[in-house]
Amino acid sequence: MENNSFTIMPMSQQLILEAGQTYVGSINIVNPANATEDFAYKISVAPYGVSGEDYNADLETATERTQIANWLTIEEPTGKVKPNEVKEVKYTIKVPDNTPAGGQYAAITVTSDNSVSDSEGFAVNNIFEVASVIYATISGETTHAGSILENNVPGFSITTPIETNATIDNQGNIHETAIIRISATNAITGEKIFPQDEQNDYFSELIMPETTRYFTRELENLPPIGIVKVSQTIYYNGETSVAEKDLIICPIWFIVTIVVVLGAIIGGIIAGIRHHRRKKLALR
Repeated sequence: MENNSFTIMPMSQQLILEAGQTYVGSINIVNPANATEDFAYKISVAPYGVSGEDYNADLETATERTQIANWLTIEEPTGKVKPNEVKEVKYTIKVPDNTPAGGQYAAITVTSDNSVSDSEGFAVNNIFEVASVIYATISGETTHAGSILENNVPGFSITTPIETNATIDNQGNIHETAIIRISATNAITGEKIFPQDEQNDYFSELIMPETTRYFTRELENLPPIGIVKVSQTIYYNGETSVAEKDLIICPIWFIVTIVVVLGAIIGGIIAGIRHHRRKKLALR
């Protein structure tokens, strides 16, 4: 069974819903071509939130922002998918008439159905839970409030790759998206170092309502030694923040070499001074 695995698509969905609306959507469960058995699945719905600034997923805590988990039903919560097949599973969201505007979040989780025995030929072991997250906006008067609290680029590093970081908060009632652009160029020649692929020039981070998010971004392919101009620009909630520094990359071995060389030079100078003094004393 070691070749058995599965994926679901999409991994996240952004919906705009109205109070009183009935919405029908779907997810796809994929049992890959290299699977050796049918995949028996079980689908459930959980509230979706985050905890801490590192945004650890929370699929247990119910809040006013996770009520959509109670409105969502799965059409076929159990079933099976043959190898190299894709199965569409529909779900229905019935939004109550009096639902206030703002964000609502839930996770549609797919796991192996352990109630199905191996004797029936279904893959039930060594399969992990996968979730498709629903980011829903209930139309109406939404509040957009939040700011960029920190935007940091390092100025010195002894190793590569290096990381930039930022902290952003969202005080509104709807999820927001921060767009981040990071670049690194040779400080002397201006040659572009990162990113090498133009398509990776920008990336985005989703900020949940009433939370603060801390994130990092790793810069690869930097030279092991030298000076690199690093820039991180963040666009969020109508605000633009730019952090730019000349990053000195100086590995330990280079520092040790410099210290040894300077020590040898200083030692030579001191030895020369002492020799000169002894010579002068000898001539008296």
